[in-house]
Amino acid sequence: MRRALIFGISGQDGGYLAQLLLGKGYEVHGTSRDRDTIRLFGLRTLGIADNVKLHSATPTDFRSVQQVISDVEPTEIFNLSGQSSVGLSFAEPVEAFNGNIFGTLNILEAIRFLKRDIRFYNAASSESFGDTVGRPADEQTPFRPRSPYGVAKAAAFWAVANYRESYNLFACSGILFNHESPLRPTRFVTQKIVRGAVQIYQAKADRLHLGNLSVARDWGWAPEYVDAMHQILAQDTPEDFVIATGELNTLQDFVAAAFDALGLDWRKHVLTDPSLLRPADVSHSVGDPAKAARVFGWRARTKMRDVVRLLVDAEIRRCEASEG
Repeated sequence: MRRALIFGISGQDGGYLAQLLLGKGYEVHGTSRDRDTIRLFGLRTLGIADNVKLHSATPTDFRSVQQVISDVEPTEIFNLSGQSSVGLSFAEPVEAFNGNIFGTLNILEAIRFLKRDIRFYNAASSESFGDTVGRPADEQTPFRPRSPYGVAKAAAFWAVANYRESYNLFACSGILFNHESPLRPTRFVTQKIVRGAVQIYQAKADRLHLGNLSVARDWGWAPEYVDAMHQILAQDTPEDFVIATGELNTLQDFVAAAFDALGLDWRKHVLTDPSLLRPADVSHSVGDPAKAARVFGWRARTKMRDVVRLLVDAEIRRCEASEG
């Protein structure tokens, strides 16, 4: 039986990945710093909490990482752990570095130390590229990160590449561009926009405060992106892949789509708040997923406007359920 161990199973991608792997007949294990206090919102929302085996492990503690890998004996490991918020990384840069760099390094070193035949997937990030003004980023585009999160993810990416080349590990990174779902925490601006628009639609609020609306991103649908993670590890040779839609939209476009879905004019409700601006920001971020399409046929089917519609519908259902 194929056995997967997911570090960061309680996050958005961890939940959808666990659901996908269970559907493919995997035995799925996941970790949390304390399995008895783990937040199971995503797993419960997807109806799979009882189908996943949970373990306590701290990615920044080598001994606990080694122990859980030794106990589970996985055939595949997915590293989705670490701080996942660009905005939060400016407020907590040390945590961004520790979680994303040392957590990845500990898993790689444990695999090397235990000498197990394990395939390893690392969640890299488009934030490592920084601005992609000029042309979409592909696997050959240099990294120029503009946030503590992006710097940490870039370092983790190169650690994976080094272990692959130096120790012959089957280790890969998926460089994922922005991907959304109803499982996103509210600290992410996309969820803030959708929830704010729905609250205004329901007459529970009248204004939504946002930062820079001119930034442009490549937004996709999270359930499709975890399928790419699985396919990356299913290849004959370990390689890195950019996973993206290839479509660029501004945050203003995203806001307009959310309000349009509710029959509202965003310009009557959205205010720009200078206090929400980041110390440094990426103006344009778009990916070129041609390699993934060529090697294993992956293409994003859900683009930004469809993503927004799905998020708005899910938020309305959530509000109706909470009120009922």
